[in-house]
Parts: sequence; C-alpha cells; structure tokens
Amino acid sequence: MFKHDKQLLRNVKVERPNPQYAALLQEQLGGPNGELKAALQYLSQSFRVKDPAIKDLFLDIGAEELSHMEMVAQTINLLNGRDLSVESVPLGEVQNHVLTGLAPDLVNASGAPFTADYVNVTGDLAADLLSNIAAEQRAKVVYEYLYRQIGDKYVRETIDFLLNREEAHNALFREALNRIQDTGSNRDFGVTEDSKLYFDLSTPGKHFDNPNPTPPSFNNPRQMGPGPGSMN
Repeated sequence: MFKHDKQLLRNVKVERPNPQYAALLQEQLGGPNGELKAALQYLSQSFRVKDPAIKDLFLDIGAEELSHMEMVAQTINLLNGRDLSVESVPLGEVQNHVLTGLAPDLVNASGAPFTADYVNVTGDLAADLLSNIAAEQRAKVVYEYLYRQIGDKYVRETIDFLLNREEAHNALFREALNRIQDTGSNRDFGVTEDSKLYFDLSTPGKHFDNPNPTPPSFNNPRQMGPGPGSMN
C-alpha cells in the first residue's frame, strides 16, 4: 500500500525561471539514470525478495525515489515559468512547450521517452544490488554535472540534497550486499585457475597482478540450500 503526503520530502524553489535548464533537468525525471528509473527498479526488484530486511530496504528506497521524482518535477515546473516559449529552449527537450502545456513529461533531456528497458531486474539479489549500487553512482554523477551548470542557489540546494540522498542509498545497498555474501550468484559457481589469470594484452607494462578471487565454501551445509539473500 502506498500513500501520498501532500508535503514534499523537501521544499523546492528557484530564484527565477530558466526553461533551458528545465530541459536539462528532465534527464533526472525520465532519463536512464533518473528518479523514475530508480523507483521502478527497486520496487520491481522487491516483489520476489524473501529476506524481509532487504525487501523492506528496496521498498523504502523505491518509495523515496518517487518522492525525489516529485521534487524534480516541481523544480522543472518552476524553472519553466508560466509562459509557453519554445524560443527560450534553443537546445534540448522542448515538448513541455509544444505538447504538454509546460507539464513535465516522462522524457529525458533530449526528448526521448522513458522506457522500461532502463529497469534492471534479474531475480538474483547479488546482481540486483550491484546494479543498484551502480545506478546510484551514475545518478550521483548526473546530478554533479547538473550542479555545475546552474548558478541558481535554490536549485543548487535541491540538487545537493538529492545528490546526498543518492550517496545514502549507495551506502545502504553496499551494506545489504555485505549481508548476502556466498548466496545467489555469489555461491553458484566455484573458482578455477581460469579465474586467477590476468591477460596483459596491452603495452607497455603490466599494471595489475593476477586476480585472486575467494571461492565460496560448498562444504558448509548452510550454503547448500537457499541462503538469506535468495529470492527462490
């Protein structure tokens, strides 16, 4: 069950309208590293998770990402102002001005529509958590790029908040990954000599030693059945 609270997770405002920057910010509304993608990914991954703590984590962070999406959309509204003006957006997404009457659309900064292809769900906790860690890192990078391109102090405050929340989610997903070692895809295969080779195929010099991955312990009877991170 979901409930909507009329109060934003954090209030947003802008110093002045900036439709061109609103077009850039669309990237975090409907882009492949945006808030909608994160929300749908974590919620979708949660549906089959049996570990109650990790299921709850996915649902909590997924719900928060929906609130981030609401903050981004409201900021885009304020940046677009009240006047339809395609001329104010010389580059990038212009659909808000010609199709949706300034309502933020589920598209990226170039106007490409959101697609479920952005959402990664494998049914394996280790793989999904690694995907989520990478997703949070990519979102953080996009917010850093957006931060550099705006002088509006209020928009910067909003981005700084969202960027730091991505950092919090990243840390939580890393903690969850540490809880499920030797389960799922981290347990399914042993380690052979082939896994301990580094092929030095570039010149000059070798900068990394051969890897030394640690095999899971198949002698531990607790690791033979579904582990705490199993979805099955």
